[in-house]
Amino acid sequence: MCTDKWILSLALLLFVTLMGHTKAYSNQWATHIMGGDKVAREVANEHGFRYLDKIVENWYHFEHPLLKKRSIEPHLEIHHRLLNDTRIRRAEQQRIKSRKKRDLISKRGPFNVKTLLNDDKWMQMWYLNRGHGLDMNVQGAWADGITGRGVVVSILDDGLEKDHPDLVKNYDPQASYDVNSHDDDPMPRYDIADSNRHGTRCAGEVAATANNSICAVGVAYGAGVGGVRMLDGDVTDAVEARSLSLNSQHIDIYSASWGPDDDGKTVDGPGELATRAFIEGITKGRNKKGSIFVWASGNGGRDYDNCNCDGYTNSIWTLSISSATEHGLVPWYSEACSSTLATTYSSGGTGEKQVVTTDLHHRCTSTHTGTSASAPLAAGICALALEANKDLTWRDMQHIVVRTANPLNLVANDWVTNGVGRKVSHSFGYGLMDATAMVLLARKWRTVPEQHKCEVSAPHMNRPIPARSQLALELKVKECSGVNFLEHVQAKISLMATRRGDLKITLTSPQNTTSILLAKRPHDISKTGFNQWPFMSVHMWGERPHGTWKLEIHNEGRYLDTLEEWKLVFYGTETPVEADDLLDSDKPSPPVVIVNESEKTKSESDGGQNAVDTGGDPWTGRQQLDQISHPEVQKPTTENQTSDACQRNNLHGCLECHEGWYLFENRCVSKCPQRTYGDHDQNKNVCIWCHYTCLTCSGPTDMDCRSCYADAVTISSNSSGFQCILKSLEWKMKSTVWFYRMSVLFIINLILITIIMIYLYVRSFKKFDKNFSDNTKITIAKKSMNDNTVLLDGCTSDSD
Repeated sequence: MCTDKWILSLALLLFVTLMGHTKAYSNQWATHIMGGDKVAREVANEHGFRYLDKIVENWYHFEHPLLKKRSIEPHLEIHHRLLNDTRIRRAEQQRIKSRKKRDLISKRGPFNVKTLLNDDKWMQMWYLNRGHGLDMNVQGAWADGITGRGVVVSILDDGLEKDHPDLVKNYDPQASYDVNSHDDDPMPRYDIADSNRHGTRCAGEVAATANNSICAVGVAYGAGVGGVRMLDGDVTDAVEARSLSLNSQHIDIYSASWGPDDDGKTVDGPGELATRAFIEGITKGRNKKGSIFVWASGNGGRDYDNCNCDGYTNSIWTLSISSATEHGLVPWYSEACSSTLATTYSSGGTGEKQVVTTDLHHRCTSTHTGTSASAPLAAGICALALEANKDLTWRDMQHIVVRTANPLNLVANDWVTNGVGRKVSHSFGYGLMDATAMVLLARKWRTVPEQHKCEVSAPHMNRPIPARSQLALELKVKECSGVNFLEHVQAKISLMATRRGDLKITLTSPQNTTSILLAKRPHDISKTGFNQWPFMSVHMWGERPHGTWKLEIHNEGRYLDTLEEWKLVFYGTETPVEADDLLDSDKPSPPVVIVNESEKTKSESDGGQNAVDTGGDPWTGRQQLDQISHPEVQKPTTENQTSDACQRNNLHGCLECHEGWYLFENRCVSKCPQRTYGDHDQNKNVCIWCHYTCLTCSGPTDMDCRSCYADAVTISSNSSGFQCILKSLEWKMKSTVWFYRMSVLFIINLILITIIMIYLYVRSFKKFDKNFSDNTKITIAKKSMNDNTVLLDGCTSDSD
């Protein structure tokens, strides 16, 4: 019987595991409702939902208490009921995402140096106190009285032990929230494995109290620190957006040490709501100076992952931070990519030291690891710079990091000097962050010129990429109005691949700076390819966009791939950002260069668009045109102009179109192009990108497809539409219903087999018991007869 119980328990465990992997939908919805919080609460009550919170402007978070928290299929009946409510503009049932913390698990020994502070672990904090150019130079800033005072950092993670004796003094409740449980207490959930220690560790790196004889010292030990508990539960687009937009007028810096799976095969990034949160953060946060988002670049080095396939680190809005070991080497877990801006110290291999910080249960640890440890150190250094100059914008911070990062003592085989003389690496960005240098530069910094955006589309369409060969293309940029000096460069690429991981993509600037946009990823066997994916590089920072750009796509696989289309997107300034000018407040601002009308017309004929980012999504390449535009470049609408007139008269592109026209990527079109669909949002017609699996669609989700790419087939998705499934997966995935039914059938069969085994076991036991009982009775009978015989013999003898 014990064996059967064990089998039944194993079966139930297998069932739960299978269900956990197949359930993709939560019982929560994000709803777009006009009219404010009061109307949203009324809608929630009327439809049986629990109102959770406001996500971003006009978007609200609902939860249905009567539905399971996870389900394999969407709840279409409830979803359609919401859509039929005229007060609801849009509704999205939230899908559960895989998000991983970017720490590692290992142990290292102590490190002894001369103590300067009385904090218990100060001597082991080698990355702050080694000197000789072998640390991040924070002590110079401290000696100057800069400790992060007045700056607020929030750790987006799995919770924060707010009563930790080394954190309680700097804990800021206004920078804290529990998105998982929807309350104001960010305390982590404790378990036997301390699996929710990550946020508390990251917080200690930023703002552990100095000179209190307890544990460690934070880089910005005078700053306020809060925690957002958002990783200890189902992570959805709404959960991420709520976290990224928390109290953006109070919080200065958001530190995130997590992201999509670092498995070498995932291509993923922020959804629509998280994208809105980023945009609202950089345009409205910190009194319109912009929230500063610091992100860990990723720990997928061992799986040959590339952080340009991570839409969070690949975004122009985040300050992507990589790691260096104690000896200045590239850690085994580090991901190399062209979007990494700079580096801080972290753990390395066996025998190399790790990071000291606060831990759960009021304890201390010297074993914090991975790029998870690097991002909070960078956030703390940024907090020091912000105390020195509270007027720094989010772009100012990136400029200061680029100019002060130190490449010395960092060992990599890919260091190059770009077109303006700066050393840069795919592993380390521009080098190790230098806190004192950043503070000195921040004090005299003058706000950078306005950011502009210019897109240049390549004429190359549907070009084959032969097997075991490469495709080399050139794109001449003669004029890029508004962008004369580069910051970020994106190559938005759409291609079909038989095995996506066999591709390597490089981009070379006119000044001969080459960026590896995508390295080969052996684990990536996807046939999805890329759809307008914006591979981003910071390696051309300060260069000019004019001249010939070279794109090379290497196909190291055995099959023919196809480049469908590509274009370059340049972000930068019209006038130079010279460090000498910015450090000299007495110098006048540089003159503004005006492009005459004839030159501008010529530029447009070359494909350049002087469009400032009015809500574009540099992760998906989809212009979210219903989002908040940059307030500094907002122009009057052009209701009575055609698309051509709009482009000629509005230097920053269209904001509205004539009746019957659609707004698409800052221009007006009479019909939405392929892979987009027409929608009416905020009193204007816009074209919105389909889900990447759809060729044509009626909405933004993967269930709204109308037609598919050549390597996929349409699968009915009840009354909601169709899904596109790769032909290679069709045999095993007609829909999620198929897998659900097979899982249920498997469990039923397993239960039946278990019952039969139990039945046979019981039956054999009864048979054995019966035989044993019969044999026992026979033995007793025989013994009884023998006893009687002896007795009879005795009686005869006596009678004689």
